[in-house]
Amino acid sequence: MKRFKGTALVLVALLLVVSILAGCAPKQAAKQKVIGIVLPTKDEPRWIQDETRFNDALKDTDYSAEIMFSQGDPAREKQNVETLIGQGIKVLILCAHDAVAAAASAEAARDAGVKVISYDRLILDTDAVDYYVTFDSVEVGRKQGQYLVDHASGQNNPLYLYAGALSDNNSFLFFQGAWEVLQPKIADGTFVIANSTKAEALKDKNSLTRDEIADIIGQITTNWDFNTAKNLAQANLSSAPKTLKGNVFILAPNDGTARSIADTFAADPDITSYVITGQDAEKPSVQYIIDGKQSMTVFKDVRVLVRDAINAAITYLEGGEPEATTTYNNGVKDVPSKPSEVQVVDKSNVREILIDSGYYSESDFTWPTE
Repeated sequence: MKRFKGTALVLVALLLVVSILAGCAPKQAAKQKVIGIVLPTKDEPRWIQDETRFNDALKDTDYSAEIMFSQGDPAREKQNVETLIGQGIKVLILCAHDAVAAAASAEAARDAGVKVISYDRLILDTDAVDYYVTFDSVEVGRKQGQYLVDHASGQNNPLYLYAGALSDNNSFLFFQGAWEVLQPKIADGTFVIANSTKAEALKDKNSLTRDEIADIIGQITTNWDFNTAKNLAQANLSSAPKTLKGNVFILAPNDGTARSIADTFAADPDITSYVITGQDAEKPSVQYIIDGKQSMTVFKDVRVLVRDAINAAITYLEGGEPEATTTYNNGVKDVPSKPSEVQVVDKSNVREILIDSGYYSESDFTWPTE
């Protein structure tokens, strides 16, 4: 009995020591969920990419984030922001569906003492934006336009123009960049505009006003929607004479619309060949490039953009100001920014840029047999 009591006392003493030591040991701090992220929709591969990259980027930080999707609805976007404010976020990373409507969401966050980072798309007409994380959207357009120019020869090459949504400020920047490069080649007869009377009327003007770009986009908008792009391409081809078919050149604003437009042009028996642009390096479009069904994409390494957004958020959380190399005017203020670089990817360098860099795995795609 005495032996049992002695053993019990030893065990109690050991447990007491372990408890004291555990109390003294540093505890793993729970990650602070003080960053809110709102993305436009789950229906486009691009934004699912961003969600994954955000989660990856936060793993090695002291912070975590709540990520929500607005599904193309400004009212839901504002509701998401209000929910995040209620959860106690200190920094909001917001990719607007509608650049103007998003001002209300940004102002709600600002009024709650939350720092607002405009992500990928600039929020317009408000002073409630603290920082803008973006790729150089004008340069994206320039690279798309230059690719078409570099692959054109001779005169009177049919040129089909397509754009994003009027509600997205990036659509204007993409088109601005492309027009700067394409317009001289339209003016000298290398290209003939096939599907926009508004663009045709302005073919001798290299620098367009926002209103002039809006007029053109109004004719060629895809609204970033695959079916809208397909229907518009079908309508354009139905009304185009054979002289505007054959070997054609197509300015498509992004990968999703490029695939829809490419499929439509490929199905027209009067189309001999096409060169078509894209952007975002979505997996389905990378496969299209490998298969020769899409000519190029402008690769915007989402890892870089996400890293820049998270670094800016953490800088704010720690009381600093993110680095800025330029500003973008949103109609009310000059928003500080440090744009990230972009790269052209086509069949000649798809392995080097997207596979060798570790962005995608070789097994993600079907490759032609050697």
